Amino acid sequence: VQLQASGGGWMQTGGSLRLSCAASERFAMAWFRQAPGKERVFAAAITWRGGNTYHSSSVRGRFTISRDNANTVYLQMNNLKPEDTAVYYCAAGLAPSDVYNSHSYDYWGQGTLVTVSS
Repeated sequence: VQLQASGGGWMQTGGSLRLSCAASERFAMAWFRQAPGKERVFAAAITWRGGNTYHSSSVRGRFTISRDNANTVYLQMNNLKPEDTAVYYCAAGLAPSDVYNSHSYDYWGQGTLVTVSS
């Protein structure tokens, strides 16, 4: 199983970026993020068919997770803030028991860095 994340970069406060994660197979998927010196935390998740989505309170209303029919998951990030600066990891799971928990996921991408300047 391969996960290829892309789309990170530098953006000013208030700007937008879209992350992509291409998977070799179809899974339930999620985005986690890890800020410098901090633990990896949940950002958003989407079910296998895309019928249900989940967003952390810190990104809800600004970020949107979605997926297409070609096993690619997206994270649209709007109104970016400096505290969104982190390495963003996509994760895939066969049947995550707890979508918010990183231990529920079986596969991880390499991470893509998002830097938001004030």
